[in-house]
Amino acid sequence: MVSLAQLSNELGDALRPAAPGPAPGIQLSGVHVSELADPGAYLEGGELLLTTGIPLGGTADAVDDYVRRLAAKGVAALGLGLGEGLDTVPPELVRACSAEGVELLVVPDGVPFLDVSRMFWELASRSDQAGLIANLGTQTALARATMRADALPSVVKGLAQALGGWVAYLPAGDGTEATVWPASALSLLPHLKLETTRLNVAGTHSAATFWLHGTPVVEYPILVGGRIDGFLAIGSGRTLTKADRQIITTVCVLLALKAQQRDELLGTTAVLGSVVAKLIARGQVEAARLVAGDGNLGPLPERVRVLAARIPTADSLPTLAGAVSRLQLADGGSPPAAAVASCILRYDEDAVAYFVLDAGLAQPEPAGLQGDEPDDGGLLAWAGPAVPAGPAGALGSGTADVETAAAWTEPLTLEDVAGAMAALRRAAVAAPAGALVGMAADDEARADAWIATLAAYPRAELLETVAAYLRHQGRWEDASRQLNVHRNSLRHRMAVAERLLGVALDDPDVAAHLWLALRRRGL
Repeated sequence: MVSLAQLSNELGDALRPAAPGPAPGIQLSGVHVSELADPGAYLEGGELLLTTGIPLGGTADAVDDYVRRLAAKGVAALGLGLGEGLDTVPPELVRACSAEGVELLVVPDGVPFLDVSRMFWELASRSDQAGLIANLGTQTALARATMRADALPSVVKGLAQALGGWVAYLPAGDGTEATVWPASALSLLPHLKLETTRLNVAGTHSAATFWLHGTPVVEYPILVGGRIDGFLAIGSGRTLTKADRQIITTVCVLLALKAQQRDELLGTTAVLGSVVAKLIARGQVEAARLVAGDGNLGPLPERVRVLAARIPTADSLPTLAGAVSRLQLADGGSPPAAAVASCILRYDEDAVAYFVLDAGLAQPEPAGLQGDEPDDGGLLAWAGPAVPAGPAGALGSGTADVETAAAWTEPLTLEDVAGAMAALRRAAVAAPAGALVGMAADDEARADAWIATLAAYPRAELLETVAAYLRHQGRWEDASRQLNVHRNSLRHRMAVAERLLGVALDDPDVAAHLWLALRRRGL
């Protein structure tokens, strides 16, 4: 935009105020030349109108009427060219312009109106070029901010500063907090969320404007593949210019690209996590470690708990993690919601979903002490690179709670997972709806858990010891001979094994199930 002060300063004596003093800094929309008595049909408002005085009519009333018509049309200033019809500025014109708030300037004799018009457009060109440079600089800075780890806060802050107002990004789904800058705009969030929810339900795919506390707010949807990922709400407290809208459009594109990259990363991570989980379940632990390392999933935990959950319907897997987190343990507690929701080592097979959980994180939550439900909208690695949250509601709350049931193992080494999978599946299929049962609910599962406990003992080969003892039906001499240890050493090892398992290995039921489990493992 070009101001009247800029134009007057550039032209000097060729365009000077009729009254002593500098020209005001009002913005001009253009320069127009007309000798019509009523040029309003050719004006839009904000112009500097140049005339030689022909329309003034020669009387005070005619002058008043003329200036009144210009003011009604919103003319910013009147430039009177001297020399053709008038040699001086009529006093009645000075009085009328002052009364109507129209600035009056003088173009001296011999100065063509074309000089004024040319200077206006030259200044306008300079202004547009400067605005373009500033605009490009802002867009470049915002593009760089998008590449940062904290991309969303950086972009929101940069846009708010560029527009001189406040900006908020509100995810389309529930559970994820909005990003707002400056902090003083946080008080607007409840009203913004209500309006955003309405727009999201309506599936609005174009910009929308609404009033908030007496000021207009413009909200733009961030679209990813036809899906609304979130909304960018802007309150600038002024009319947005063309340059402002270009910056906002750039930000919307950048945020959409960032969201698309996040979705692609989540998709890749989910596929790799599924592959790693299947390799572990099939006993290919070293291959699982290699894939996890090459896929930047971070180091695998050394001890895990595997959770198996029934999938009620073919299309309920996306909501299953949320449903599992609300199952009930026998003691009234609940599964570790955060560990389940953030688990990336998971896959489904034959209507059962499997979650390989870090045993250090997979601790049951006691009854009455459960925290708020986790945000099921993202998949986070237990270690290694942070994975951004996925599309809002990707896991959701689900409606399959009544039909879902699950079972999980005690802590196992990765090498022991494969041997527990068959029993784990049977326990999950047999579990009552709405419950999460331990492997002890199934005799075979319990025996597999015993084997895992014996195999994990670090100071003696308890698993081989118990296998030899059962193979020889409790005959100490034969078992110790096979193991090549003294009979007293064998007795000590068996006592340690019984203490670890909390059972008597001479009990026929215990011995029978444990022996069958050993045979399934080839021991």
